[in-house]
Amino acid sequence: MKRASRAAPGSLAALGLLLLGALLGLWTALLQREAAAQRAPGPRLPPEPPGRRPPPGPWGWGRSPPARGESRGGQKTFRALLAVPGREERAAEGRSAPGGSPLPGAASPVQRGIFWSRELEEQVPPGFAAEEAAAWLSAARAARVASLERGACGRSSNRLARLSDGSRACVRYGINPEQIQGEALSYHLAGVLGMQERLPPMALSLVETRGRQWEPVREELRGSHWAEGAVVSLTRWVDNLTDVVAPAPWGAEAGAATGRRLQPLSAGELGALPPSQLVELVQWSDLILFDYLTANFDRLVSNLFSLQWDPRVMRRATSNLLRAPDGGLVFMDNEAGLVHGYRLLAMWDPYNEPLLRSVCVFREGTAQRVAELHRRRSAAAELRRRYRAREPLWARLGFLSERQAELLQARVDFVHRHIAHCRAQAAAL
Repeated sequence: MKRASRAAPGSLAALGLLLLGALLGLWTALLQREAAAQRAPGPRLPPEPPGRRPPPGPWGWGRSPPARGESRGGQKTFRALLAVPGREERAAEGRSAPGGSPLPGAASPVQRGIFWSRELEEQVPPGFAAEEAAAWLSAARAARVASLERGACGRSSNRLARLSDGSRACVRYGINPEQIQGEALSYHLAGVLGMQERLPPMALSLVETRGRQWEPVREELRGSHWAEGAVVSLTRWVDNLTDVVAPAPWGAEAGAATGRRLQPLSAGELGALPPSQLVELVQWSDLILFDYLTANFDRLVSNLFSLQWDPRVMRRATSNLLRAPDGGLVFMDNEAGLVHGYRLLAMWDPYNEPLLRSVCVFREGTAQRVAELHRRRSAAAELRRRYRAREPLWARLGFLSERQAELLQARVDFVHRHIAHCRAQAAAL
């Protein structure tokens, strides 16, 4: 019995060693199998369907900054988004509309090389309809000013007016008359170009403390330090507008202000963007062309200028540009355009001109109007005709000087040549 009890521990030890050896052998075999499987070529994943892209980055215009080790080659400049599309892009298949349904006809976003497609333009929010704007202007000119409030309309000299018909308007009092003149002329030039629906309705008003329109706020006018007989602008107040941040490519490579040249298009870039971004780019292309013609430096150009001391400025709101709830862009506060802007061309054209050159896709209607103004050499004449017909107080501020009229025509001619250059580039592809 004693021998048997001494022999039992030895048998158990031997059995344990055998089990441990078996486990080690099994583990080794599994590791060898896994290594072999990794060396063997496996089946390829199916390609990503066209139109699929990573979700938008924090600014809604493409990817967030790449992770460590990821190439930045996918980040594109604004020119890469709006320059001449390649053949691959022209042949791009249909995509989904903002709500998920396909765009009508599943068409390419660009037609004939340089024009936004008709289907895409139909997706652009309508803005301020001509009939609606005319009705508001008529009512605002006839209404009395019920009250004036500070702080909602920009400069400290401006006021938010409540009118007797219940509507509201921003009243802009210029530091000098040319600012109000620039606001009015820019509004009517937008009408000549066919893009006035992007600007809120604007009328001029003569401040007279004993006059019918302003008499109810006589005491408030005394505290405003406005000059008697000054001409101010009344711009329709619009609720629920939000800030607009420039497309991410500007934030990544802002072009002229940083000394980098805007890069050419990589084929197919436009076709890879979702419709909601394309719809906004249609509006941006009009905005940049409009700001070049008016030499407006108080919008995107001022942001670009500020890059020299604020490298993150392009990630902040664009000056004097807002978005309506339906996604339409609203071109606000255009008083820096034309008169004031033309005096400062030497300072601001190094920013305005590269921005224009970065756009090589246009609304066809805008391009046609530019071509007609170029052919007839009638930019100033058309603006004068429209201004005099639609603004009763036009003579109080006057029109462009002869030199300013020549500058407007020269800028129209420059835009026309640029569009022709884009068309030639597209034809050569």
